[in-house]
Amino acid sequence: MMCRGVRGATTAEANTREEILTCTRQLLALMIRVNGIEPEDVGSAVFSLTRDLDAEFPALAARQLGWLDVPLLCTYEVDVPGSLRRCVRVLVHWNTDKPQHAIRHVYIKDAVRLRPDLSKLPPVDFAELEKWIAEQMAQFGK
Repeated sequence: MMCRGVRGATTAEANTREEILTCTRQLLALMIRVNGIEPEDVGSAVFSLTRDLDAEFPALAARQLGWLDVPLLCTYEVDVPGSLRRCVRVLVHWNTDKPQHAIRHVYIKDAVRLRPDLSKLPPVDFAELEKWIAEQMAQFGK
């Protein structure tokens, strides 16, 4: 089994606790669902924020989705002039037998412009996604 990196990014509408958690949960939920990621197969995950987001730790979203035993780290992204603002990025270190070319990276909302070559997801039904997220959060008591 290999350790593969799964990347993802999204943007938040505002610098609020709930917005950071909502957009991060949506991103993680899509990453989990399109790749078939199970928490017990995740070695660790790194979350980064642009400097204009500081209202909450985005890793809390992973805890809310049941990643209770996964080592998580939050950090700031390099503040490059002209770069995408209000952006949350995730790098998941996933133990899997899938080859690298089979990994599906997830870029949504305004973050699609970061990697248009990797942003080939079918249209996202956010209402259905939020239902799945609510079920996960209820299961883990968050």
